[in-house]
Amino acid sequence: MAWSKDGGRERPRGYHHGNLKEALLRAALELIAEKGPWGFTFAEAARRAGVSAAAPYRHFRDRDELLASVAQHGFAKFEAALTRAWNGGLPSAFAAFEQLGKAYLDFARTEPAYYSAMFEAGIPLDTNPELLAAGERAFAVLRRATEALVATLPAGSRPPALMMALHIWALSHGIASLFGRGDTARRSLPMAPEELLEAGMLVYLRGLGVPENSVVGAKGPAAPS
Repeated sequence: MAWSKDGGRERPRGYHHGNLKEALLRAALELIAEKGPWGFTFAEAARRAGVSAAAPYRHFRDRDELLASVAQHGFAKFEAALTRAWNGGLPSAFAAFEQLGKAYLDFARTEPAYYSAMFEAGIPLDTNPELLAAGERAFAVLRRATEALVATLPAGSRPPALMMALHIWALSHGIASLFGRGDTARRSLPMAPEELLEAGMLVYLRGLGVPENSVVGAKGPAAPS
């Protein structure tokens, strides 16, 4: 045990950290942004948080559990962002749905470290029920929005809401991961990711038989020429 200059016992490094768990989560998020979800060790996270290599074990079993916790926090932020964008389906289901897609892209762009932890870390969901539940809550926002959108279609031509939600999720996620992310893995595109998503949605909805005026009308009346 070390002793301080005034004769008192020096506390072990990081032992009385103000909020160790939050410090480790912040450290892991920074390291993910710099090196990716698999580019750092548990000890590196401890050093970044300014604590001893043994300190993180008070809150996390290992680096994978720390990574899962970062992803869980990310899904909570993601759920909140999607909920705000959906805004209860106002001013219309189609218009709110467009805002939901933009929020998906915006999250990938502004929170790349969270996005990477959530979708690219390969965390096994069957051993992380809390993480699984957090992801399901985020997806539930998209599913409820899809159900509201489907309800506006003619009764005889309504696709299964779950199938449609999964298709739209895949489309949004693909565009976000390839062209909308906020890190160096983003690929160049001769248009804004939002424009690509909007075009893809129009093609998809028209393929389902949604009348064009229903989709275009959601954007409001056209400006006079």
